[in-house]
Amino acid sequence: MPGLPLELLITVAVMGVAVYLFITEKLRVDVVALLVMTALLVLGVLSVPEALSGFSNQATVMVACMFVLSGALKANGALVAIGDVLSRIRWRWLFLLVMLGLVVSVAAFINNTATVAVFLPLVLVATSANGWAPSKFLIPLSYISQTAGVCTLIGTSTNLLVDSMARDATGVGFTIFEFAPLGIIFVGICAVYLLTAGWWLLPDRGTPNPGETEHAGRFIAEIQVPESSPVVGRSPREAVPDSIDDVELLEVLRKGSPVHGTDVEIQAGDKLLLRGDWPKIEAARKAMKCKFDRVPTAPERPRPLTEEEANAEKKDAADPRKDERLHVEAMIAPGSHLIGRTLYGMRFAHTYRARVQGIHRRQLAIRSPLDRVPLSVGDVLMLDAPADAIDALRADPGMIVLGERAQQRVAPRRAILSALIMAAAIGVAALGWLPIVASALLGCLALVALRLLTPDEAYESIDWQVILLLAGIIPLGIALQKTGGATMVANLLLDVLGPYGPLATLAAIYLMTSVLTEVMSNNASAVLVVPIALATAESMGVDAKPLLIAVAFAASTSFATPISYQTNTMVYTAGGYRFSDFVRVGMPLNVIFWIAAITLIPRFFPFHP
Repeated sequence: MPGLPLELLITVAVMGVAVYLFITEKLRVDVVALLVMTALLVLGVLSVPEALSGFSNQATVMVACMFVLSGALKANGALVAIGDVLSRIRWRWLFLLVMLGLVVSVAAFINNTATVAVFLPLVLVATSANGWAPSKFLIPLSYISQTAGVCTLIGTSTNLLVDSMARDATGVGFTIFEFAPLGIIFVGICAVYLLTAGWWLLPDRGTPNPGETEHAGRFIAEIQVPESSPVVGRSPREAVPDSIDDVELLEVLRKGSPVHGTDVEIQAGDKLLLRGDWPKIEAARKAMKCKFDRVPTAPERPRPLTEEEANAEKKDAADPRKDERLHVEAMIAPGSHLIGRTLYGMRFAHTYRARVQGIHRRQLAIRSPLDRVPLSVGDVLMLDAPADAIDALRADPGMIVLGERAQQRVAPRRAILSALIMAAAIGVAALGWLPIVASALLGCLALVALRLLTPDEAYESIDWQVILLLAGIIPLGIALQKTGGATMVANLLLDVLGPYGPLATLAAIYLMTSVLTEVMSNNASAVLVVPIALATAESMGVDAKPLLIAVAFAASTSFATPISYQTNTMVYTAGGYRFSDFVRVGMPLNVIFWIAAITLIPRFFPFHP
């Protein structure tokens, strides 16, 4: 690109690498964002204050506060109290309608990931009790939670980010309920779609047996071969009995390493990696007379136990219910402290008093010992745990425990106080008495002062991956504006779409954001497109708000892939969906929202107010 300033070329190169890394998921999104920030600083595109401005940005601080406020509601059972209404409904259509209504009322004000984390186990329990397929309800849960987030400024981090970037660039942002009239219409469109055509397109992945534990999908299990097993001396192809279908022997592990070759025979002490539905894995294990290995979670050279670990072991040994063990499924939540860690490295069994017997992962690409597999978002662990350890598992913010026994108890007084503080923080900001950041900070301090959250719980409730993503990616938007990159793209848009008027530009901005959001972080796509929207509005001489609304709505509603939004990833695993299910159900909704945005946004936010 001859003739372009060096700083612009560097910014474009950094942006290109970032987009590639976001799409391929070779690195975590927060790591990519920090790399972007560091590259722009080191290469001289941004000054130190500009590169670090993301950490002090209003959006970053506000999102952290909303995580804390939402965390208090979740920790004290306020959201469970709302969700418990679902358990009393026995008519499928009424259940779906009430679920959509409840989720909207919560997700408009509370982080949608936290909302789905609470409602997910409740929906699984209700569907199991009523003999319904969970796959008919979990995609609607994710989609409606995303759509509800666009109803308020605080409903999603993307709204706050767009508002912050607009204020920094123009001095004018959005009020807390400015999105609401348009957002409510989009919620209505989404609900009608899910109740009609969307319902027909949703897959039926089968009805769980109410008498059995519900299982999220196909697991990878690790079993150990004793000397008495009939598979000793057999080849791997002969190990699984022919009478048990849909169970695959992936690997024979010997001394921690896969054993390959045409003449391999299974030996006593080997470990076998099996893949299949959990009941069939259990049947295969029993037929092969194998046992689940106590997946090693301690270093091979054991260190002395800490006082906490020793006390936990004593408690387990002394508990009169120590022989009462349960199979419990726990999903790795977005932002979990377990992401990237291995069972081996974190001493999982000592920490949680639970043994991991299997892992379900959407990619199904596990071919190494389970204790050496780095955990990722959406992984479901099949745990063998004593009955009294379930509460501790449920209390861990990094895991979402699935199943009826895992439902959280409600602390009425604490739940009510947490809800009142949240409402007060929103009300004070809505009335204009304090800036929204100030009211949210006061709300967080009130939660800690009233001991509704401990300081440690407040810190743990924050999804630091999102915070670091925001802090690291915001400087890219600054660089695009500073180097003229946004103006260059805006001029290209005007050259192509200018003759067709601002409506065509709005359609292009919405479509660009929507496509980017499907393949990369929603916040990252917003950061890339907002400077373009601002520069385009300035060049056309129109109000920037319609274009900014298009960016916010498109980036906050991502339906066509299971990896584009955290709530999609969560239900992807739990519902037993395929990638194509999201394309089939979500793509038409994306198109409907695009048409609705083109039609409605200019009516609520005119180009020439």
